[in-house]
Amino acid sequence: MKLFLPLISALMAGSPLLKEIPQQTAAGTDTLFHIRENDAWTKGETLYYRVHYGLLDAGEIEMSVEDELKTINNRAVFHVHAKGRSYSGFDWFYKVRDHYQTYIDTASCQPIQFSKIMEEGSYKDSDFAIFDYKKKKVNSARKGSVAFSGEVQDIISSIYYARTLNVKDAKKGDVFPLQVYLDGEVHDLQIKFVKREVIKTDLGKINAVKVIPMVIADRVFKDQEGLELWVSDDENKVPLRVKAGLLVGSVKVDIMSASNLKYSLNKAD
Repeated sequence: MKLFLPLISALMAGSPLLKEIPQQTAAGTDTLFHIRENDAWTKGETLYYRVHYGLLDAGEIEMSVEDELKTINNRAVFHVHAKGRSYSGFDWFYKVRDHYQTYIDTASCQPIQFSKIMEEGSYKDSDFAIFDYKKKKVNSARKGSVAFSGEVQDIISSIYYARTLNVKDAKKGDVFPLQVYLDGEVHDLQIKFVKREVIKTDLGKINAVKVIPMVIADRVFKDQEGLELWVSDDENKVPLRVKAGLLVGSVKVDIMSASNLKYSLNKAD
């Protein structure tokens, strides 16, 4: 049973709206990348989550953006980490030590490189991928090259990409598509907008947007709508809570703390 990966993958959404505007770089006009305004997150942001498996506190997830930008192929990129770790008291049942990394282009919010080292119980896996936007291929250590046609993201960059989207006018039932690279394959996924509501968290009562990421029904999830996700209804669009109905048991993820946010959270009275 993969415990943490479904929860990380739930923290994402997509949109068909993307302007095809050439980007100006030091080397001149670059038409391989789009311009995407990002006013939701920046360097130094760190988010911590508690993972519940049934009634047990199972572990934590940390998502962080490094304080300094990196440079890859003459492009400025954010270096983002996502780490999942089970608590020592839960290790006897299901030990988790996961570390995902992605390098996200600062101008387009598109991934340049992605890697993962995954250890969950007896299951171990790793991957390294480079995104080639000229050939529209992801060059993967797992399966060589895999083609993509849309605005592809990796499993972590998609979380941050989603936070740049404008969902103020979204209505119940609206669906947004997104292509996501994972494990040597590119998946066509969708996010369904559900409603706005107030949820109680460790950070207080927060105005939130609820969506349902349409996942692949397999040996982990019961069905395509087996995940529920809440994000803050403000400019940050911080993931606040995830609920997942699995084939074996259920998992819930709640935010514990957030530092270096660009804006104050939209707390309810």
